[in-house]
Amino acid sequence: MILFSKRFFPIALILIASAALIPLLLVRQSPARRQPDPRPTARIPAPQPPEPSPALSMLAAQPDWQALEVYQKTITRSDFETLLTTIFTTGEAWKTCITLTDHEALIKMDGSPEGEVFRLSFASPGEEIQASRHWRTTAELPPATAEKPLAGLKIAIDAGHIGGEWAKMEERWFTLGTGTPVMEGDMTLFVAKLLKPRLEAMGATISLVREKLEPVTPLRPDALQSLARDSGSPPDSPAALQKLAERLFYRTAEIRSRAELVNKTLKPDLVLCLHFNAEAWGNPLQPTLIDRTHLHLILNGAYNDEEVLLADQRFALLQKLLQRTHQEEVLVGSTVANTFAQISGLPAYTYLPENRNVRGVPGQPYLWIRNLLANRLYDCPVIFMEPYVMNSTIDYARIQAGDYDGYKEIQGRFRPSIFREYADALCAGLVKHYSSRPKVAE
Repeated sequence: MILFSKRFFPIALILIASAALIPLLLVRQSPARRQPDPRPTARIPAPQPPEPSPALSMLAAQPDWQALEVYQKTITRSDFETLLTTIFTTGEAWKTCITLTDHEALIKMDGSPEGEVFRLSFASPGEEIQASRHWRTTAELPPATAEKPLAGLKIAIDAGHIGGEWAKMEERWFTLGTGTPVMEGDMTLFVAKLLKPRLEAMGATISLVREKLEPVTPLRPDALQSLARDSGSPPDSPAALQKLAERLFYRTAEIRSRAELVNKTLKPDLVLCLHFNAEAWGNPLQPTLIDRTHLHLILNGAYNDEEVLLADQRFALLQKLLQRTHQEEVLVGSTVANTFAQISGLPAYTYLPENRNVRGVPGQPYLWIRNLLANRLYDCPVIFMEPYVMNSTIDYARIQAGDYDGYKEIQGRFRPSIFREYADALCAGLVKHYSSRPKVAE
């Protein structure tokens, strides 16, 4: 949950972060070498200024463009262009760094006008090569059994945010009167621990990206103050400096550490990012409760023009596109969303038409495409869950009721624990989807 960005994606924040990063992470190159002058009396020309290095997102490493070599001749030009223009971008900036010919895509590897390009060769229709990758699609999984429909499936559960003593810092905390504080990081971890044995009972291999109310990253805000101070738009007060360092900690360093764990160690077929949604609640000590609740799932894509121009995000976009993660996310997400909605009764959330940082999925009112750090960095399909609204009157009451067996009467209706409903509905959706693959007798 990101309070305002769940409804209005904060483009200003992205621009600020990008502007802060660009001058900070530029890597200076040696001046151009001087050519020997055959005239002994000629003046030696002054060295030329260094070429600019790629513009990168905050704390991002420079991309290893050669990693895209495995995707040579794995996609046709038509499929590449369709995915690029209808799923993965929202504007026209890609044309300044990706040139399409009949036979290849010429991809700029940095931000300079005359920068080096990576050449991605297209396949002829019907002759596409299958690139190697660590994750498997639904169709590539081994046959399951009727009793173990998730057999062979590797899932990493990423319980969103941190919670605990970090909840106030990450602005995932509010309290109403003498009620129990609502802390998203605590609730997502509780759901993750309910979900894990349910999925394991169905045959899946489950890893928790975090298992306690502590950060995965070893970095802390104090270690990031120099980065915040030296940014292109340095904060104008000690309090603002501390705030920026904290955001670098819980929004950026934390998610990048989780991605490194997922990509290098866990290597799942699917990542489930668990969140609870919210709308603006104002003062966390006197929050505003609203009368609506809803559900949506987020798939990766919809990179805006500013994001496409950042070398690391352009690289991630291409990896996602070439791995065909979108197709698998739609397949899994559609069944999960429809099943979750049927069990929970939650209506679909709809982004405002003027929001230029999202795309809808035709025929799927619960699925939306957005470029988030987590679903961009995880090197496999990602289902990013956004059910319930923590500051809605009904969901707040259910959260205050805590976890329990069976049903309790809440606002005139008998309801299960909101946490168990979350875990049960998500498990049911996954079982329904993966049960469609071939089965073998036990």
